[in-house]
Amino acid sequence: MADAAASIKRVLIVKLGALGDIVHAIPVAAAIRRAHPAVRIDWLVSEKHREILDLVPVIDRRLVISDRGSRRTANGGAGILDSIRELRRGQYDVALDLQGLVKSAVFARASGASRVVGFTSRYLRERLARPFYTDVHDPGGAGMYHPDETHVVWTNLGLLAALGIHVGVPEFPIDRVESNVARDVAARTNGRYVVLNPGAAWPTKRWPPVRLGAIASALRDAHGLTSVVLWGPGEESLAREVVASSGGAAILSPQTSIADLVALSRGAALFVSGDTGPAHIAAAVGTPIVGIYGPTRPSRNGPWSPDDVTVSRDAVCECHHLRRCRRETMCLSDIQVDEVWKAVERRLAGAPRV
Repeated sequence: MADAAASIKRVLIVKLGALGDIVHAIPVAAAIRRAHPAVRIDWLVSEKHREILDLVPVIDRRLVISDRGSRRTANGGAGILDSIRELRRGQYDVALDLQGLVKSAVFARASGASRVVGFTSRYLRERLARPFYTDVHDPGGAGMYHPDETHVVWTNLGLLAALGIHVGVPEFPIDRVESNVARDVAARTNGRYVVLNPGAAWPTKRWPPVRLGAIASALRDAHGLTSVVLWGPGEESLAREVVASSGGAAILSPQTSIADLVALSRGAALFVSGDTGPAHIAAAVGTPIVGIYGPTRPSRNGPWSPDDVTVSRDAVCECHHLRRCRRETMCLSDIQVDEVWKAVERRLAGAPRV
């Protein structure tokens, strides 16, 4: 195994999206770079999600595939055939498929790498991806959404055993960046603020915005902290509802890029959110987190620090990893303000920046 690892010169990571999943895969690139400083590391990513990888210095090249399939875009996203041609030119020794889809497995195999490493069938999102791999890793447990499985960061790092790399502490190397948005927020709040994030791609992950507004009000009254309400595409109305229900304790964030989000998170005393990409970015840069979880399990998808606090209904949820709830009232609605406030107080008590 040691001789095989020493012969590796070029590695391809395939993780197309989504944002939070890409953040959870960054420690794989960091571990390869630490173990083999001279190895070339390329990453195949969807055009929609490449922005976070621009801030990860351990990656040599980001290969961006168009979200429109076969068409090359003005933002540099390549079509499918062009992407495959570019992958073939990479002459990779190893391709790691961290996505677990047929699409990602096909790209990994089409790269021409002599070794294509992925997960065993029971852990794959699409089991038909398995035949494209030469090496597989079994993360343990009974399958992808088993309640006893480990955190997804450790699951991803497990693939590196095929390269003879074993990791003690995961690393999230993300550049520090200048941000006018973060500077503006710091000036308006005297540098003491909390980020509240009401949005999520899945409706089942969104805690009611009025309740977040109540948390903002309590943060001001108990700790003198202003809440900054984050929003992404299609989420501005949710954010405005939080602000409107906060009694003047919250302000609306300006529109943010990923770089702005990184800088804004680094300056925050706390980040309160459901299971979303922005929350995982905040966790990766060391921001204290209170997570509000319904259809996903904190043990697998939660914040990384053992000091962070989550409020969860995963034990009673009937819609694990579903975008739409089967019940008349989704389990996240059962989480009341008092329960989240207790979590906020616990986390702030262990956060020296407040």
